[in-house]
Amino acid sequence: MVGQSSKNIGGLAAKRRRKTWIAIGVTFAVLLVAGAVVLVTVKPWTDEFRHGGLTTAAPPAPVAPTPRVRPAPDNARTPTAAGVAAALAPVVGNPDLGAFTGSVTDAATGAVLWASDPSKPQIPSSTAKILTTSAALLALPGDHRVITRVVTGAAPNELVFVGGGDPTLTAQPDGKGYYPNGPRLSDLVDQIRASGRQVDTIVVDTSAYAGPTMAPGWDPVDIREGSIAPIESVMIDGGRLDPLVEYSPRTPTPALDAGRRLAVELGLDPAKVRLGNAAPGATEVASVRSAPLRDRLRDTMVHSDNVLAETIGREIAVATGNPASFDGAVVALNAVLGKAGFDLTGMGMHDNSGLSVDDRVPARLLDRILATAARPNAVAVTPTGATTAADPDRLTATLAPMLDDLPVAGATGSLTSRYVHRDRAAAGWVRAKTGTLSVSSTLVGYVLDADGRVLTFALMSNDRPPEVSRPALDAIAGTLRNCGCS
Repeated sequence: MVGQSSKNIGGLAAKRRRKTWIAIGVTFAVLLVAGAVVLVTVKPWTDEFRHGGLTTAAPPAPVAPTPRVRPAPDNARTPTAAGVAAALAPVVGNPDLGAFTGSVTDAATGAVLWASDPSKPQIPSSTAKILTTSAALLALPGDHRVITRVVTGAAPNELVFVGGGDPTLTAQPDGKGYYPNGPRLSDLVDQIRASGRQVDTIVVDTSAYAGPTMAPGWDPVDIREGSIAPIESVMIDGGRLDPLVEYSPRTPTPALDAGRRLAVELGLDPAKVRLGNAAPGATEVASVRSAPLRDRLRDTMVHSDNVLAETIGREIAVATGNPASFDGAVVALNAVLGKAGFDLTGMGMHDNSGLSVDDRVPARLLDRILATAARPNAVAVTPTGATTAADPDRLTATLAPMLDDLPVAGATGSLTSRYVHRDRAAAGWVRAKTGTLSVSSTLVGYVLDADGRVLTFALMSNDRPPEVSRPALDAIAGTLRNCGCS
């Protein structure tokens, strides 16, 4: 009985196991069918499923941009002094501005719409390049070039490398140095070799420039920090030790270094290179020319290049009969701008780049120069020499190219990284020359306001670190962009 009962119990257990597996199998089959139905219905491999069950349209055809430059409209509403003052009130009182002065002008009428201590001399830093660029445009033709020459020396196997004042010569193998379209040292080498002369010594002649190579108010630390090189009449890539880096450390002996590099390229001993003067009437063996002045002015303004500004200042000095020195260039700057009718009261310069902490310029002067350049409806004429105040149309037409050389907010030059995170509505609209020293931050330029009116401005902050004052200056220019100030 016990055995029979065990057999019966075993049979029942087997039946239950079969039923369980049948139930599991049926359930699994049902799930497979249901899953198949879901797959067919939902279609997870389609774009509709991947985009949340929504049908997405095909991407649109690419649209080719058609950028156009349009002049400011003639029918823009006229801004008022009260409107500008009301718009600027929340931003011009920012304590981050430190010792602050400024001026804002309606370019169409020449009327000053807002000012704060505009005649107070302030450290201009690199906005001083607006003065140098203006004087260069007034005193020199746009296609003016500087020549670097190699001439015969006193000894039969000696050549003299004569600097004419061009710091843009490059020794890069592909000819693409720091400055666009700079002349190539390799061209001098090729001409020397083509002459068939036997050479064993290079003499470097820097007599084109006179006086000190460093200006009052310059800090020698700026040589190794890459802001300047001693101003000599021949350099390679502005004296940069790394020719493709903007703020590369510079050499303290740029002319000798240029001569040594020429010797190396000729296969000569660079240790035999020395300073000296070419004999009057020496025969020219080789020469190269700089890019036109208009191109070098653009590079000066966009990249705030101190070496270029100083060498161009000496070009102005030579053109006006002054010594090619710091003092001579400052005298020439004053003479050219004064003859053009600008009020230079309060201006005291020691260089042409604005690197000197001893420089002083009032905001009124910088704003007036920009407003003159931006004055509409001037007659387009070709300058033939220094312009006088009695010829306002010629004055405006001569200075107007400077407006195109100003960096664009959030896009080019020294404004590339500004107006990117703050005051973004002004990006692409503000065009201005920046200035930065440890004790000074300045911004001088122009902007189209919300009504389509051109406003020029000069904003000068002293006695605050630039990382503090720059955002405050940007906020003022950004406010002018957003201003419907009629």
